Amino acid sequence: MKKWMDWIGGIAAQNKLTDRGNRLGQEGKVLKPGNMITDGPYMELKEALGGYTLIKANSFEEAAELSKNCPILSVGGSVEVREIIAM
Repeated sequence: MKKWMDWIGGIAAQNKLTDRGNRLGQEGKVLKPGNMITDGPYMELKEALGGYTLIKANSFEEAAELSKNCPILSVGGSVEVREIIAM
C-alpha cells in the first residue's frame, strides 16, 4: 500500500492528480443492445480492469511518463493511458 500512496502522492505533488480512483470489483453485469444483460464484466477478455486513477496531463506522452512508476507494473500488471472525452 505504501508504494501506491507514494506513487499517487508524487503525482499529487505535481498538481496532476484529478481523482485517486478506486479498485474495481471482479463481479458485475454487462448491458448490450436489445436489453441483453450478461454476467461480466468482459467475460470474453483475458484481462480485467482492476482500477483507475485520473490525472491531468498535456499529452499522452506526459500521462505515460507519470504512469511509469505505477506499482501494478512491478507485479506483472499493465497501465492503459486514455483520454476522457466530455459528453
